[in-house]
Amino acid sequence: MLHGMSTTAEPATERSADEVNEEIRALWLRSGGTLTGEQREEYRRLVLEWAAAAPQQPVQAA
Repeated sequence: MLHGMSTTAEPATERSADEVNEEIRALWLRSGGTLTGEQREEYRRLVLEWAAAAPQQPVQAA
């Protein structure tokens, strides 16, 4: 019997933008600057997580 599962990746715990950024940097360091297909997918997931965690700056009119 199959149970309904979410197909979207959700972080187990909410991390700060700085924590996610460190993981992104580590990924690039491990890859030597060239990401495989699997690493690109991980990078995409991390960037989305980073964007969600980054503090939103108010936009000022010119």
